[in-house]
Amino acid sequence: MSPKIQISEEIISQLNQKGINEEIALSQIETFKNGIPYTELLRPCTVGDGIENIDDSVEKYIQIYDQESVNKNVIKFVPASGAASRMFKELLSISIRDNVNKNDLINDNTKESNIFLKFIDNIEKFAFLDDLIASLSGDGLDLETLLNEGNYKEIAQYTLGAKGLNYSNLPKGIIEFHKYENGARTAFEEHLVEAKVYSKAGDGTCRVHFTVSPEHMDRVKTLINGKSGLYKDDNEQFDISYSIQKPSTDTLAVDMNNQPFLDNDGRLVLRPGGHGALIENLNDLDCDIAFIKNIDNVVPDRLKEITYSYKKALGGYLLDIQAKIFEYLKRLDGETSSDQLLEEIDAFMQNQLKIQLPQGSSGWPNQRRKDFAFSKLNRPLRVCGVVKNVGEPGGGPFWITSRGQVSRQIVESAQVNLESLEQKAIWESSTHFNPVDLICGLKDYNGTSFDLRKYVDTDMGFISYKSKDGRELKALELPGLWNGAMADWISIFIEVPLITFNPVKGVLDLLRDEHQNSE
Repeated sequence: MSPKIQISEEIISQLNQKGINEEIALSQIETFKNGIPYTELLRPCTVGDGIENIDDSVEKYIQIYDQESVNKNVIKFVPASGAASRMFKELLSISIRDNVNKNDLINDNTKESNIFLKFIDNIEKFAFLDDLIASLSGDGLDLETLLNEGNYKEIAQYTLGAKGLNYSNLPKGIIEFHKYENGARTAFEEHLVEAKVYSKAGDGTCRVHFTVSPEHMDRVKTLINGKSGLYKDDNEQFDISYSIQKPSTDTLAVDMNNQPFLDNDGRLVLRPGGHGALIENLNDLDCDIAFIKNIDNVVPDRLKEITYSYKKALGGYLLDIQAKIFEYLKRLDGETSSDQLLEEIDAFMQNQLKIQLPQGSSGWPNQRRKDFAFSKLNRPLRVCGVVKNVGEPGGGPFWITSRGQVSRQIVESAQVNLESLEQKAIWESSTHFNPVDLICGLKDYNGTSFDLRKYVDTDMGFISYKSKDGRELKALELPGLWNGAMADWISIFIEVPLITFNPVKGVLDLLRDEHQNSE
């Protein structure tokens, strides 16, 4: 039997300082004690079985979006707190060596050394080259001389360290991704350029919201304030807002006995709750539609057109299906529901929204059928672009069963019991991948914002094992923003071209053709 959980007055005080109440803390501890059940996969979503293909209707949905979006409050929501240190982790591991000699790296022949050598061999292809040269020059150093001398350590330190570009300590969005004739653009700037096309209101206002780490907020604002004017026309203006992940969404760490973990100074250890905590940030926005896209998934202008087309098409699909949902909700809200109307709505839910109806529900009394239909339709709506699976790490769309109900969800590998041969076979048979390409309808048929926190499946979080001060601990990650945090939304999956997915996870990804600008 697990020991009784003790929360002292001191611990409660520390929780209150973060805005976390005792009830939430106790609930998290219960989660650690009981564990989080695996998600039960039924089968992968495929085209024709959970995934729609709209290639033949793209122009139709673009037209719908262009006509209807001018009357909507649209925002582009970009999670942008990711640190660039992950992009450069292999370079960092090499740069701290005493000697970084080319022959030694070649003989080393590890993944890290090979990545480092490829970075050096292609350094002229990176968009941040000019800034690196200027940083070196400021201290009397010359890049070409350093390359000829094999002084790779200095090059790495000026790329990553505080005496140079300091990229290992900056958010990923500040890294210059793409070269242009008139200079280089950061990922933040590329998102501003995109916003002009599909999150622009009728009055020319382009709304963008970035979630940023608090320690980088001033640096990010300075960059964007200084650059945003370069990308707007005379009849346009940017409305840019920012938020941080709320301290109240931090989660407890516990020891192996599920007692709150205290550090060597006796302070409670709290950890960021993961990107699922951003459902709070999304919930705070006042908008009809939100486009969600990760900070590192951008391309140069020469490849943006297809991105624009499918972004608008997904938006048009959402507005089209949302209009039908709203019409049915208004009829359910305003009239005595006839058998004919209920049968029509049942067919719509099954065929268009892929909502599975309970067995025997057609025989329920009309009021019960009406209440069920209303509860299923009056929810936030998301249309998710998915791409063909080419082996990228991450989640994908699956049919699952949870709490006795079948639904379509984006599932991550950590949620699946891969020790089960059956579940592993289903996981490995997945045909599509989640690139984080979401368009979200956040208001109901009366124009009232949903409380998005009510539609989170708390059983879709993660428990991981870490260590601190030489001791093991268990950490809790909240249900992910695009999986568990949106589990009870109406979800629609649409196949989009692979070219619309171009993430930059490692620095060498910037050498891919999609990120090399030929202009």
